[in-house]
Amino acid sequence: MVKSYACAGILLFAIGLFPLMAQDNTVAKEMAIKIADRIIASTVYEFKDVKTGKVYTSLDNVALNPDIRVNSKYLNWHYTNGVTNMALMELGDKIQNRKYEDYVLKNMKFIFDKTNQSYFHRLYDKTFREGGWRAVPRLTWHMIYRNKRLDDNGPMGASLITLNQRHPDEAFQQYVETTNHHLMVSEPRLADGTIARLWPHENTVWADDAFMAVSFISRMGEVTGEKKYFDDAANQILNYTRYLWCPEKQIYYHCYHTDNKEHGGGVSWSAGQWMDFYGDSDLLARMPEDHPMRDDVIKNFQMQASGVARYQGKNGLWHQLLDKADSYEEITGTSMFVFGIAKGVKEGWLHPDFIYVAWQGLKGMLSKISENGDVTAICVGTGIMPSTVFYYNRPTQENDPMGEGPVLRALVEMIDAPKYTEISANDQYDKIK
Repeated sequence: MVKSYACAGILLFAIGLFPLMAQDNTVAKEMAIKIADRIIASTVYEFKDVKTGKVYTSLDNVALNPDIRVNSKYLNWHYTNGVTNMALMELGDKIQNRKYEDYVLKNMKFIFDKTNQSYFHRLYDKTFREGGWRAVPRLTWHMIYRNKRLDDNGPMGASLITLNQRHPDEAFQQYVETTNHHLMVSEPRLADGTIARLWPHENTVWADDAFMAVSFISRMGEVTGEKKYFDDAANQILNYTRYLWCPEKQIYYHCYHTDNKEHGGGVSWSAGQWMDFYGDSDLLARMPEDHPMRDDVIKNFQMQASGVARYQGKNGLWHQLLDKADSYEEITGTSMFVFGIAKGVKEGWLHPDFIYVAWQGLKGMLSKISENGDVTAICVGTGIMPSTVFYYNRPTQENDPMGEGPVLRALVEMIDAPKYTEISANDQYDKIK
């Protein structure tokens, strides 16, 4: 295992002197189970006409109607459910309980059911013919058929890769292949290969896409063994650092506009930062030990960990705007920083001292989760705007996959996290001559 502890010194700034919480892995396990079980219990496999209120358990012989929607947010086709699916499968693996993987499989079987797919694909085609791109976002599963951006296919495709390894399915495989073609052929890129978007400026680099893309590409490398995927994923991570890293603040900006060479108002959004951090850790978990770019990716990961650690707040949480302590404490970014740091320590990518940051982050997370597993302080989905005011005023929500997936991944990683320990001064005095 490659180990480098050069960045550990920054922890002195980050962790402060407040008392260490009780380091109890059981709490993480129990809370993960509560959240996961609540999600499973609340999922219904039906459709609803949002105008009339009529509920359908089957779409056989039902006329095409744009007001008919899937009646559970956990069955929406959205990148946030991709993270939640990954987290649930990781929880099942960690505690050796198949029901969480079975739940993800049941959801995907429901979505890819031939009748369900036929209905909504025909509805999408009809709506698009009549109203174009602006008309289709109101439709259930429109992202499956639109397939024009990483939000449509990256994380959901990534979760399908893992599921399809365990439960091979022709529909799953076809979707993975379609997503692979999009990412490797159709996705807009800069001349150096960096994935970019055509909005809000043409060829804008979004921090979000380090996760949106690398979560899928790294898993393709894992299942195929092809070096090209790890090469591309590593280049994405390192190029995003070149475009987005702020050396003065030691964190990422949310975006970079290549046309005017501006960082979109100089905003460092917590959730954008975690997507870079998560993409990095996801890649390292799958990258071959002898890959020629692995050491560079590890150094990049260590740099990120040191950077985010210095912005941890006094309650263990990170703020919506990382460098703005007057912005609200937010659980999504916090969770993925806890996830990445805990994983980094366990894998030997980070100095063991960093686990203190993760334990304090877990304490902060638990302050935003109810005894029944209700998750609060989740920032809503957020695009790019050229002012911090927009980010300050983003609303929060409760029990949404936007935050539940990251929270679950962090809790799962903390189930077997090591305790923080330090060398006692009294034990060292005899070494001084």
